[in-house]
Order: sequence, then structure tokens, then C-alpha cells
Amino acid sequence: MLQHVAHETRPGDVDAVLSFWSLLGFERVEPPPTLRERSVWVARGATQIHLLLTDDPVVPPFGHAAVVADDYDATLAALRGAGHPVESHAEHWGAPRAFVTDPSGHRVEVMSVAPPG
Repeated sequence: MLQHVAHETRPGDVDAVLSFWSLLGFERVEPPPTLRERSVWVARGATQIHLLLTDDPVVPPFGHAAVVADDYDATLAALRGAGHPVESHAEHWGAPRAFVTDPSGHRVEVMSVAPPG
């Protein structure tokens, strides 16, 4: 299991990014004291997203985080309702998936089921 992924984020985008990740079931958690000045963290279960604060973030052109939505249709509806465009993609493993971009520009794949392991 992936423990965490780091996304560079402008300090001014943090509130919007936190709201975005909350739609995917993530909640804010406290980073260790030595990292509080330069990062904000969210977690869902054992998986964390570390928002690394920088005035000049780099967003990978193709890389993305992928999360399995507990209720796929409701999650996509919540994302759309919050103004996040959702682009459906071809099904993999017989299950739907979609991509959405967080307010800091990072692509996130929302999956209805995890790939077979």
C-alpha cells in the first residue's frame, strides 16, 4: 500500500486543495513539528497526501495520484457539484474511472474499484 504522495502547492491554494481532498474522504492531519512550517497533510486511513508549500510549484505533466472512491457515483457528483470538471476514461478491469484536477493543478484518478492484486 502506498503510504503517501507529495504534491507541491502554493500557500494561497491550500484551503481550496483541502476542500477538494475532503470530497475524496481525506481529512487534515498534523505533520511532525519539523514539517509544519512547510507542509500541510491530509489522510484517509493509512494513505496521506502531503501538500508541500512553495510559491513556484511543479506539477508533473502525466503523473497522478489515484484513489478508490467508496461511493464512486456520489463522489463524482460531489466533485462536479463543487465545480471540479470530471473527465470519464475508459474502464479498466471492468470498472469505471475518471480524472479530475485539484485546485493546485495536480491530476487525480478516481477509481470505482482497486486494480486486481
